Amino acid sequence: MDIDRYAEWAARIPIGRPPIEAEAAVLSYLCIGLASEAGELAGVVKKLLRDGQWNPEQAADELGDVAYYFARLCAALGKQPSGVLDRSVAKIAARLKTAESS
Repeated sequence: MDIDRYAEWAARIPIGRPPIEAEAAVLSYLCIGLASEAGELAGVVKKLLRDGQWNPEQAADELGDVAYYFARLCAALGKQPSGVLDRSVAKIAARLKTAESS
């Protein structure tokens, strides 16, 4: 499944009863979910640094959760995930070009 179809699928999953300020609440929920899942991924890496224990399967599971919230946020913003990634590539490429010319 490509990222855009994944985002369309993820956007159909209900979050819960919409509050009065539904749009702000949905964006807040999705951002908190993204941060939480990124934190869980960081925790897996922390265990590698602290204990020497590496669990790539757990890291992949957490990364999948990050992708879910990324896709949901793209849908909430009315953006295709592939377009967001294209913009990211352009921004990073411009930074690298600036760094190389320094």
